[in-house]
Amino acid sequence: MLVNLNDVLKKAQREHYAVGLFNATDSDMLDALISAAEELRSPIIIGTAEVLLPYGELSLIAPGLVSAAQNASVPVVVHYDHGLTFGRCMEALKRGFTSVMFDGSAKSYDENIAETKEIVRIAHAIGASVEGEIGHVGDNGDEDDGADMYTKPAEAVEYLSATGVDALAVAIGTAHGAYKHKPKLDIGRLRQIRAALDVPLVLHGGSGLSDDDFRNCIEAGVCKVNIFTDLCLAGSAAMRSASERGLDYLQCRNEKVEAIKKEAEKKMALFGCAGKA
Repeated sequence: MLVNLNDVLKKAQREHYAVGLFNATDSDMLDALISAAEELRSPIIIGTAEVLLPYGELSLIAPGLVSAAQNASVPVVVHYDHGLTFGRCMEALKRGFTSVMFDGSAKSYDENIAETKEIVRIAHAIGASVEGEIGHVGDNGDEDDGADMYTKPAEAVEYLSATGVDALAVAIGTAHGAYKHKPKLDIGRLRQIRAALDVPLVLHGGSGLSDDDFRNCIEAGVCKVNIFTDLCLAGSAAMRSASERGLDYLQCRNEKVEAIKKEAEKKMALFGCAGKA
């Protein structure tokens, strides 16, 4: 069933578990993710991100994502992740996405608030949800991203009050992509943010964190975790193995789908959302 963030995250926040956002750039990944959610009876957030559009344009991927959500037997949010431009966020909503994340974190504080507020106004008018970001979750290897880019509790309160977002992505030491070094997460800061405001908190850069990292973040208040790189790594490994064993294309495809499904199921069990549909 097709739902928005509020339909799954408010329950997750009350019951202290997290729901995974798993990006899907093609029908193979989509098949794996919906199958995992239905098998474990878990709510799920599926979608794509603006930086991933070269690998699956909205005009091609959106119909499949929305149709899969509508036909699923579990709650499915179709979420546009890290929307960098107003136009693309509007296109995602027009194509049936039930949620968008507007990432204005690289803009000035005032610009971030103004643009996020306008997207919230439009999205809420059509029953969609919006995720915002204050602080900045960068990419692995970004030399400029340090503790000064982390989310400040007071700014988070002001940002939430000014924009009315439904969920808030926070920067506490994670980064996008594969980690080159073990990340140092500021769980104390996360607890301060959780205590300061009552809105679902989101952890970006989840791929590569340890199981304990995830448990600690969820215990401290995170109820949405973004995963993509780990799915890609699982799928790539399965394809290499299948090819080395001389399997044909469709057999390789099936092994890739199964590997991505298992990785998603592993995360769902870890996040505590299995059985919560």
